[in-house]
Amino acid sequence: MYFWISGSSTMESCNCIEPQWPADELLMKYQYISDFFIALAYFSIPLELIYFVKKSAVFPYRWVLVQFGAFIVLCGATHLINLWTFNAHTRTVAIVMTTAKVLTAAVSCATALMLVHIIPDLLSVKTRELFLKNKAAQLDREMGIIRTQEETGRHVRMLTHEIRSTLNRHTILKTTLVELGRTLGLEECALWMPTRSGLDLQLSYTLRHQNPVAFTVPIQSPVINQVFSTNRAVKISPTSPVARLRPASGKYMLGEVVAVRVPLLHLNNFQIHDWPELTTKRYALMVLMLPSDSARQWHVHELELVEVVADQVAVALSHAAILEESMRARDLLMEQNVALDLARREAETAVRARNDFLAVMNHEMRTPMHAIIALSSLLQETDLTPEQRLMVETILKSSNLLATLINDVLDLSRLEDGSLELDTATFNLHALFKEVLNLIRPVASVKRLFVTLSISSDLPEFAVGDEKRLMQIILNIIGNAVKFSKEGSVSISATLAKPDSLRDPRAPDFFPLLSENNFFLRVQVKDTGMGISQQDIPKLFTKFAESQSPATRNPGGSGLGLAICKRFVNLMEGNIWIESEGLGKGSTAIFFVKLGFPGRVNGSRIPTHMRVPSKLGQSKFPGLKVLVVDNNGTSRSATKGLLTHLGCDVTTVSSGEECVQVITKDHKVVFLDVSLPGSDSYNVARLVHEKLPKRHERPLTVALTGNTDKGVKDNLMRVGMDGVVVKPVSVDKMRVALCELLDHNNNNKGIHEA
Repeated sequence: MYFWISGSSTMESCNCIEPQWPADELLMKYQYISDFFIALAYFSIPLELIYFVKKSAVFPYRWVLVQFGAFIVLCGATHLINLWTFNAHTRTVAIVMTTAKVLTAAVSCATALMLVHIIPDLLSVKTRELFLKNKAAQLDREMGIIRTQEETGRHVRMLTHEIRSTLNRHTILKTTLVELGRTLGLEECALWMPTRSGLDLQLSYTLRHQNPVAFTVPIQSPVINQVFSTNRAVKISPTSPVARLRPASGKYMLGEVVAVRVPLLHLNNFQIHDWPELTTKRYALMVLMLPSDSARQWHVHELELVEVVADQVAVALSHAAILEESMRARDLLMEQNVALDLARREAETAVRARNDFLAVMNHEMRTPMHAIIALSSLLQETDLTPEQRLMVETILKSSNLLATLINDVLDLSRLEDGSLELDTATFNLHALFKEVLNLIRPVASVKRLFVTLSISSDLPEFAVGDEKRLMQIILNIIGNAVKFSKEGSVSISATLAKPDSLRDPRAPDFFPLLSENNFFLRVQVKDTGMGISQQDIPKLFTKFAESQSPATRNPGGSGLGLAICKRFVNLMEGNIWIESEGLGKGSTAIFFVKLGFPGRVNGSRIPTHMRVPSKLGQSKFPGLKVLVVDNNGTSRSATKGLLTHLGCDVTTVSSGEECVQVITKDHKVVFLDVSLPGSDSYNVARLVHEKLPKRHERPLTVALTGNTDKGVKDNLMRVGMDGVVVKPVSVDKMRVALCELLDHNNNNKGIHEA
């Protein structure tokens, strides 16, 4: 085109073969205008390209655009220069025109060659565009999946919140069906639960029916086995037995049905009220049905939602099962606690009733026993024939045995209910053994038994403990040795137990704890008596148990002595056992008790005055004015007889009011029975103190009681009594009581029964 235009500008000098076209002014005018607009367009296109390059930050071929822009500019320049060639023009215009065309040709060729190289790149750009489009489409699909998963997760969270908003099993299951039906747009949803036998599934809950008919299907059905074999939701036939819940309709095809298993809690030790006791893995079956009037199908995300909900329902059901069992266990525990509390109160009532009964019986039995022993001991002091003396001694022996039995029953009762406490004080340990020996020797001499006592040199002379209970233990054990020995000897040894000798294989549960304030006393009593059979040894410390061997049976025993000794020893943190090689080979009794060192135990000290044995004290108390207050005439007469026999000037009254009226400063001792009716003895003692406020004018007040409880004695001493004497009382016992009372009058020391 360019060459044609150039040629047209020099038509007049052209030597073409073809004849020249005649000049047409109109045609020339149109060409002139066209070249102008072509040049204008060519010059505007580079400006647009420059704007595009400046605004585009990602275009990869800027240098191509530069070449293309140069080509367009040069083309525009040739068209612009061509405007001056329509008329006569100078050689300069022709040179400029030629130069422009040469440059245009060079740039055109360079651009054409460059396009050959960049066309593959441009094609690859197209391929990348398609790749990016595919990637964008894939990302759109993934975003759709993510949105679907988020939607599924939201529905799962909503369902989980609704399911777990309660721990009631029935509410959980019904809520699950309702929420699944609403979320997934289900026509029907049902839950089949295992029966108690575990052989069938029973229709328990449905979406559309409040009380579904209790259909059952065998749990071994193929469709159920198929569902139970996987934890995924499984599509099943709409006509399967577990899916026949919709009315038959020939108008529409039944919608798709899926089923999923719901794991039930593995129960070992408890059972939900109407569920089977599960010993193997069991499942419920959840069936979900799409509407029949649509071509809708199950999507993957919907199946995943169903599977997740089934797991959440299983968790909620397990929590509900645990809660139900916990509540049932709590209710059972509360019932047991109520029953135990009732039993405890009944037991406490029974113990109180027993203790009250024993206390009353103790006093009521000791009162006549007091009269029997007191009068018998008085009778023994008179001149009697040998036959009469034997009868009186028999009466005294039987009475003392009955008194011992009463004491044993009371002690055992208090030991068993834990109300008995040790009366801890400082006492002479060596003197205690010597006193026991003096009491036992007369009985042993009658049977011609040789009794020996060995006290180790390292055994402390004084100790802190319950002197009375320790003497009771020793007397009982030695008494048994003398009782069951017809000849031979009885040896007694008392030593300070060494730490290595405290442990014994026969007592594996005995763990003694030594300290610098305490020591263990070891007492061994060995006899040459009848011995004990091996089968009887374990029964010796059982209450009311006696030897089964006729040779060793004690017809006069109660079976309480060793049982009480065992409990006293345990109370003193010790241990006791008996050894014997068999019948006819004697026996050995060994026991340990824990005692304290005087001065090291709180409140303990070596006493300055010890108890005076009866044979060393005065035997008569001539002129000693004594007032006896007792409402029981027989007991009052017996006490008066004992005091009169000891030389006392005795006045007797039967009530507390009479006591307050007749008492004067001339009376030195008042024996006050603590069971006075009308006014108790505590009040009488207070009134006596008010009537005779001066200490030197006030007589010594001694309580006569049948109660052996330590708390009663402490209360009596606390209200101002100077001593306590426990019934029954013999002549010797009254003599010792008066001796101790008068000897300790200066320091107001009370009397305690030996």
